[in-house]
Amino acid sequence: MTNLARRAAIASVCSAILLGALKAWAAVETGSVAVLASLADSVLDLFASLVTLAGVHWASQPADAEHRFGHGKAEALAALFQVVVIAISALAILMRAITRLQGGDVSASPESGIAVSMIAIVVTLALTRYQQHVIDRTGSVAIGADRIHYTSDLLLNGAVIVALVLDAWGMVGADPLFGIAIAFWLLFGAWRASEAAINQLMDKEWPEEKRRAFVEVAARNPALKSLHDLRTRSSGAADFVQFHISMNPAMTIQQAHNVVEALEKELGAAFPGTEILIHVDPEGHCDAPENPMIEANLLKDN
Repeated sequence: MTNLARRAAIASVCSAILLGALKAWAAVETGSVAVLASLADSVLDLFASLVTLAGVHWASQPADAEHRFGHGKAEALAALFQVVVIAISALAILMRAITRLQGGDVSASPESGIAVSMIAIVVTLALTRYQQHVIDRTGSVAIGADRIHYTSDLLLNGAVIVALVLDAWGMVGADPLFGIAIAFWLLFGAWRASEAAINQLMDKEWPEEKRRAFVEVAARNPALKSLHDLRTRSSGAADFVQFHISMNPAMTIQQAHNVVEALEKELGAAFPGTEILIHVDPEGHCDAPENPMIEANLLKDN
């Protein structure tokens, strides 16, 4: 899974280099603010993708004496760095577009910008499809943030084409207006990309559906009397879960150990890549629900 995330990050870097070179040429040929905005975005794509590659590599390092839970949150830090870069580029584009709007200039050689933008759409579409495949396999938050950014590039490049066509038809102001719209779209993308990263850094609980599915798997074990104090979090591509289970107090330590080991195997098969910590309570030790499925419905722990 780590290799998949790394290959996706390398693909992002290569795509950003190719598109940046093409858009630099188009920006010089056309003088378009929309193309310039797209170029700035591609340059920052390259910078952010390099950070993503470094973050994915760092996150893949095994746990050590100083990081006993691994380095998974490096992905969240890389994603947050991307958010800052995107926001700065959006503000710069916004300022340039406003200046261009006040000047009333018209773009030159729109055909160059249109051709490059069409190539960019094809390359970006292929990249985002591959990134989604990797996200589905690994759950990488860094690749997820990268994909959000590149997905916004599809709309950005489409907007560049429309802006250049309208500008060529004599609609003065169309190009900078689209540049302003692109800037705001980038800011929106930055806000969306920040959510998953902040959730990981703040150890937010799993989504309700995932928590319920986890408890449902645990509830299949007939030795469990109840499950309570369920706590979940994610760190990069790794998940961590801890909870208490109530069992028959007449069981020996060996019997309880066997039940816990069997339960860990069942949950590990259903939720690969998850580190599970189980605490055993004697039945009647607390006021936890007798039926663990009640926990799945409430999904709220005291």
